[in-house]
Amino acid sequence: MHKVLIVVGDASETLDTLYPYYRLIEAGFQPVVTAPQKREYQMVMHEVRPGWTITREWEGYRIDCDVPFSDVIVDEYAGILFSGGRAPEYIRYDEDLVRITRAFFDADKPIASVCHGVEIPAYADCVRGRRMATVAKCRFDLEVCGGIFVDEPCVIDGNLVSGRTFHDNGHYVGPWIQLLEAARAGSA
Repeated sequence: MHKVLIVVGDASETLDTLYPYYRLIEAGFQPVVTAPQKREYQMVMHEVRPGWTITREWEGYRIDCDVPFSDVIVDEYAGILFSGGRAPEYIRYDEDLVRITRAFFDADKPIASVCHGVEIPAYADCVRGRRMATVAKCRFDLEVCGGIFVDEPCVIDGNLVSGRTFHDNGHYVGPWIQLLEAARAGSA
């Protein structure tokens, strides 16, 4: 079974993480959760309520890290997903995560990003000239790092597939899995 990395940290968005996690299993892939350390992580749920100008957050499910960033061997994985939530803002500075991110981009492997997940490849200097969707409040993070913001539920730029928020899961996850399936068929 081909393995696919899912990047999380404390305060990763529950739907951003679990929807692609289970879709990978349905497609015959093994999702592997990676995070700063091998331990349990608390995910959160986000919602912008009518009349609110900020995102409301509350605890979601928890998820275990299968392999810490420091132990990831990129060649063992078919692709990667940068989940959203607040975690990317904090974990993007991890040197091993930067190494992993650059390696996936350099190898042209299927990459997915949703919501705040963009902060990781942006910090790793992998978004220059790339078209991406992200939540509107991360548009600056993308553009200041040379990326091109596109306000659509699914943006495909070569090996990179992105969505704005968990509301776009049904739009961007399928095309990303199709890229993973095509890569799997090519390696068989």
